[in-house]
Amino acid sequence: MTFTVPVVVRGYELDTQGHLNQAVYLNYAEHARWELLRAAGLGQDKLIASGVGPVVLETTIKYRSELRGGDEVTVSCEFEWSGGKVFRIRQEIRKADGSLAAEVTAVGGLLDLAERKLVPNPGERWGSLTDKPDLLGL
Repeated sequence: MTFTVPVVVRGYELDTQGHLNQAVYLNYAEHARWELLRAAGLGQDKLIASGVGPVVLETTIKYRSELRGGDEVTVSCEFEWSGGKVFRIRQEIRKADGSLAAEVTAVGGLLDLAERKLVPNPGERWGSLTDKPDLLGL
């Protein structure tokens, strides 16, 4: 299942060329990931109380077209599970007309906050904590 979040590009996020600063794309992707977790009932407080927290191990951004102040975009978020300690998150940032502005791919894991090690099967652990596993692709 693909989850989306709307975002409006704000003027203070622009660089000297007048388009969205490259680092802000990461903020938009992170915002969408946390909104997805929150919608699945896995807010930060609940995760901390359960002794785990998500970590990003790698991120790749492919910039496709510029974003300018006032542009309305949607940021998608979709988990891909392949077993093991890590998972992928695929995200797209699309303009209101549907055109692709950027693709973000992240490799993540679920950190055991006491042991400071990755949980062996993060999908299974998150699945046990949420009543909306479909939002996580589980």
